[in-house]
Order: sequence, then C-alpha cells, then structure tokens
Amino acid sequence: MPNRLAHETSPYLLQHADNPVDWWPWSAEAFEEARERNVPVLLSIGYSSCHWCHVMAHESFEDQQTAEYLNAHYVSVKVDREERPDVDAVYMEAVQAATGHGGWPMTVFLTPDAEPFYFGTYFPPAPRQGMPSFRQVLQGVHQAWEDRRDEVTEVAGKIVRDLAGREISYGDDRTPGEQELAQALLALTREYDPQRGGFGGAPKFPPSMVLEFLLRHHARTGAEGALQMAQDTCERMARGGIYDQLGGGFARYSVDRDWIVPHFEKMLYDNALLCRVYAHLWRATGSELARRVALETADFMVRELRTAEGGFASALDADSDDGTGKHVEGAYYVWTPEQLREVLGEQDAELAAQYFGVTEEGTFEHGQSVLQLPQQDGLFDAGKIASIRERLLAARVERPAPGRDDKVVAAWNGLAVAALAETGAYFDRPDLVEAALAAADLLVRLHLDEQARLTRTSKDGHAGANAGVLEDYADVAEGFLALASVTGEGVWLEFAGFLLDHVLARFTDEESGALFDTAADAERLIRRPQDPTDNAAPSGWTAAANALLSYAAHTGSGPHRTAAERALGVVKALGPRVPRFIGWGLAAAEAALDGPREVAIVGPSLDHEGTRTLHRTALLGTAPGAVVAVGAPESDEFPLLADRPLVGGEPSAYVCRNFTCDAPTTEVERLRAVLND
Repeated sequence: MPNRLAHETSPYLLQHADNPVDWWPWSAEAFEEARERNVPVLLSIGYSSCHWCHVMAHESFEDQQTAEYLNAHYVSVKVDREERPDVDAVYMEAVQAATGHGGWPMTVFLTPDAEPFYFGTYFPPAPRQGMPSFRQVLQGVHQAWEDRRDEVTEVAGKIVRDLAGREISYGDDRTPGEQELAQALLALTREYDPQRGGFGGAPKFPPSMVLEFLLRHHARTGAEGALQMAQDTCERMARGGIYDQLGGGFARYSVDRDWIVPHFEKMLYDNALLCRVYAHLWRATGSELARRVALETADFMVRELRTAEGGFASALDADSDDGTGKHVEGAYYVWTPEQLREVLGEQDAELAAQYFGVTEEGTFEHGQSVLQLPQQDGLFDAGKIASIRERLLAARVERPAPGRDDKVVAAWNGLAVAALAETGAYFDRPDLVEAALAAADLLVRLHLDEQARLTRTSKDGHAGANAGVLEDYADVAEGFLALASVTGEGVWLEFAGFLLDHVLARFTDEESGALFDTAADAERLIRRPQDPTDNAAPSGWTAAANALLSYAAHTGSGPHRTAAERALGVVKALGPRVPRFIGWGLAAAEAALDGPREVAIVGPSLDHEGTRTLHRTALLGTAPGAVVAVGAPESDEFPLLADRPLVGGEPSAYVCRNFTCDAPTTEVERLRAVLND
C-alpha cells in the first residue's frame, strides 16, 4: 500500500510513496506522532536527480526488513530539499558542524522536538570502507534512545544552542570599494587553474557567478586578467564533457579537473546561470563559441525542461536505463566506438571518434566515452560534423531518457526568465523571449497570491503548500527586471517591486540590514536560516542585493538602494577572503560601484527601427548592472521615461548615474561608447 507521501506533489517524495517505510512528509503531525510513541525521528533529505539518494532508497528504503525496523522504532520523515530549502539548510548546518562535511542523501536523527543528535549522509546496507551499515546505525541510535535518553537530549540541546550562537560575521553596512574588489580578484587569481580553467581541483563546479563578477570587473576596470580567466574557463567547459556536445546544456559538475567526466544530472539553475554567462561573454567579446553555447543552452532548456504550463522543470536525472533494464549513471550520454559505427558507418564513425575524443579504452566506465571537443590540429568539414551531430542526436533520442523532476521552483524559473529574455534579445530570437514571458506569466498566475506572496513550487499546474524563501523573491524579481528591460513592459517592474517590498518587510533585519532566508512569519525551525554565500546558485541574500540595486536604479527608491548597500556589507567582509563563494555578491558590488547606470530609450514604439536600434544597443552595453527602460515619450510605463522628450523628433537615449546625466543622444555609436566606457 502507498504511504503518506502518495498525496504529495514533489516528484522526489512521490518516488518514495510505494516504499514499505511508513514515511511522513515534514509536518507538525509527524513530530506529534513521535511524541505520542516516545520514539526519535529519522529525517531523510534528498532530491529527485540525486544519484546516491536513489542508491540508498533502493538498498534500504525498499528493503522490507529495514522498513519494518524503521516503522517499529522511528517516525520517518522524508523531505525534498528543493521544496524545503529552509529545513535542508538548518540541518545541513548541523551536519557540517558535527562532521566537517555534508551532502545528500542527508540522514539526521531528531528528538520529537526536532532537535538533532546524530548525523550522516549515505549509509550502505552492509559495513563498507569504515562506514557502519544503515541497520547498525538504526540499532545503535535506538539503543541510545532507550538506554541513555538523558545523554541524547543533552547532546541535542547543546547542538541547538551551538547553532544559535553561530552568528554571521557581518562586517559593516557599507558596500565593497575598489580595494575589496581588487583583493577578491587577486584571491581568485591564486585559486585559478591556468591549464584547465576554473578554480580549485576535482570535483570542479561551473563557477557561473564568479564568471559574472569577472566580466563585470573587466567591463568597469579594463582588467585583462579578469576577462582572460572568464574566457578560458568558458572555453574549457564548453569543450569538455560537462557540456552536452549533442543536445546542449551543462551537467552539474565535473568529477575530474579537466571537465571531461560529468556528474550527469542537469539542473535548471546551472543552465539558466550559464546561458546568461555565455550570452554576456559574447556581449563583451563577440566570441562565436560563446554565442553558440548560449543559444544551444537556451534551446536545451526550452526543449527538454519546459513544462506543459509554460514553466521550467527542475532537473534531469543523472541515471537512465542502459537498455537492459538497469539504471546506470550517464547511460543516455556516453558512446563506444562500436556504437558510433552502428549509427554512422565506418568512415564517419572514425571522424566522429577523432572529433569528439571517443577512444577504444574510453574516458568513462566500461570502455565508454563522454563526448568532448579536445584541442587538436587540423580542420574539420563543418557540414560533415553537423551531419554527424544530427545523426548521433537522433539515435540518442531513441535511448531510454533520464527521468525529469517536473516541479517548477520559483527561484530557478526566475533565473531562467532572465537568461532567456536576455539571450532572446541579444540574438534576435523572439521565441526565447516568448518562452521567458510564458514562464513569468505562470509565476504570476500560480505562484503569486493577492498579497504578492510567493509559493515555492508548483507541479502540473497546481501550487505546492510551501512558502517562498528569500531566493524565490529575489530571483523572480531578477527575472522580472530583466524582462522589463527587454520587453518595455512596465508591469514586470511593478511585480518586481511587490516582491522586493516583501524582502524589505519580512526578510530584513531592521537593525543590521542583514537578510534571513525565511520570512519573519514563516514556520519556526530550530534556527532561522541565514546564509549569504553563493554555492550552486546565488544565495537569497546576494540575489536580493542585486535585485534591490536594479530596482532602485529604475525607480530612484532610496529605501531599496539603502537596503542593497547594507546587504552588500557582507560582501565587503567575505569577498577578499572567499571570493569563490560570494561571486554573485561581488557582481552586485561591481554594479553598485559603477552606479549602476540608468538608460532610458524614448521613441515612437519598439516597432520603430530607430527606437529598436537604440534599445538593442542599450541592452548590449557592458556597464555592470545597467538598467534599461524603453517606451514612448511621457509614457508612465517606467519612472526613467518621465521628462524624457525626443531630441529633434528622433528616438533618443538618456544615460544617468549617481544623480548625473549625460547629454541625450540620437546616435547609436555615442550610446555604445558611453555604455562600454
């Protein structure tokens, strides 16, 4: 019989609905049950495309004997970390503090008061490499609960007190200046891998937010080293196996330093962020590779992640059926020379193997290779390569596809809206702008209530039960602001304002200006989560700082500007020390230092060629964080258009920053020079 998860909307929870474990979703009722039965709570946190989550589920949660032991001695609670990032953050902090590392699946044992006392991640079904088996852990925790209850509750209380004392070293409420941003660049240079691109060793993650900082820093200062690190990293990633050479889009990370073998899951947030990075790299350099990757990544998102309702699904699994009924990581993406011959014939297979780096011994497992574009001498026939790629992609489509997590996460859809809107505008792809508009429309219709409060997730057109967190408000506002600049529709600026008003009222500490991940009126956990560091995606804190800054530039709002500057104080503290983990904050600081510039384009309409040309020029300006408003003279769509007449009856551009404006111009070259200065 299905357990209580059968009524949930999360694809991850639904994957466990038929387990023999008597799972509960995170709820007050689950902890009340533990109190009544006088048993501890097993909290298991994971997500749909997590490889080791699937492994542990198959080995332990589908095992009848393990389930019977769990059901007898525990209340078992299953959480989708993507649905409840607040629950995940609080207990991940505890796991990391106790063990020095963390990850998913996360396994935490709690008292009925939700206080943690024992931690782990993946546990095998039998003892392995110094790890106890899951059954041994369950038996040991049960024994401690029965025989040493006072000790257990004392440990739990101490952990909660220690967490409460882990306050952020906030710095001050001033934005980083030239000195801090230069120190951040120097620190990044020390960690840069000049042979392979990227930062640090294996595993290597796409540093999308750091790349945005490097591009903005180059635009503001002309620092060639910053641009070189961004260019080389983008090229190495695009040539590596982390990038899908047939279908476009990026995998989560590379297990090696050379970007060859990925962890094959594809996440919406990675692809949205990287699509935007490559579009911005093209804007700065004109790189044909950057153009191709930006468009292919945008097309991947629309083709493979778009839902029937117009939103974007969260992820594609790393695992898929290898054709024998067995789920194997990477099965959908890897090739052997023999498989190339089957699809292409002998001669073209030889060419494809050389071009994509497919070898007899393989670059992955069992003689299989991940397709990449190794640097090599000699020229290849572009038409022949295009034909090979097309035939391989058609053959791959016939393979069993990886599973898709269909839930729509508000924050990640906000990132996708921004990426698709800008990519569509830069490359004259109105279909991509339309896709961004459709996703934004879904967010307004389904995720936003009458008070402009956000719901975190939806699935199949039904809103989930969980409240939005700070990153949802900030990233959706970011998407709406990008859409406003691209479309000239002021309603998106209004919606962004509604969301950012919630940030000011419900997520901001009035005294310090620090930001919390959950609203003041959200469910109370053992600690109110608060993390300014950028990891897989921008933190809610830095995303909010960037969106507040842009909104203030659009509207002249003092409170929003002040809130942005106070929030950036933490970047002043962390930027010079750990720049790899505050990249989006550093990018926002670059915009604050540059102004950001406010660009108003006035003209008869966006259908008018002169208006359209000036508008496109403004969007292609590299000034960090510049905001663009376009519309008819005296239009009330955007505050920046007020008192901006045509010059000599021609479409005109006005550029201001820091309460000072340049003379208006009707000349495209003059506008380009001003915005790229």
